[in-house]
Amino acid sequence: MRYTLHQLAAGSYDLALDGVIVGGVVRETTAGGALTGWCAELLEDLPVATRPRPFDCVEHRFPTLEAATAWLGGARIVSAPSLHLN
Repeated sequence: MRYTLHQLAAGSYDLALDGVIVGGVVRETTAGGALTGWCAELLEDLPVATRPRPFDCVEHRFPTLEAATAWLGGARIVSAPSLHLN
């Protein structure tokens, strides 16, 4: 199983497992905009036995994006593709 993060906007990523979106990783901030950490979350609250590893609960919080990607087995970040207008 390989995770990838697909950038949607600054601080927001779709979380894909083998090419299928299973969740998201988002930056968490205070009301004033200060960074408080990152959250990796599954889209569905699956039974524990069927959750993709390493998820043992639906949400996991991390102090940095690097900590989240490491926990996801070294998930690769994929930037949004550039669009070309003709």
